Amino acid sequence: MKKHPKKIVPQPKSIREHRISFMMNDDEYNAVERHLAKYRITNKSNWYRTTILTHVLKIMEEDYPTLFNENEMRR
Repeated sequence: MKKHPKKIVPQPKSIREHRISFMMNDDEYNAVERHLAKYRITNKSNWYRTTILTHVLKIMEEDYPTLFNENEMRR
């Protein structure tokens, strides 16, 4: 009898332990649902997480302290 190799299941880099929830009004909810349907997004949790973290990381990059302020660097 032939043995099948064990399947390797990838493990997440870190366990997600912190739940975040928020409320939306009908218009906001419908707008998000239309977007998800239009782009055939089935994993809502991943989409919310990616969208929020992309925004947060972009803002963090813009707010990163520099040696000179923006006006001094433009001269």
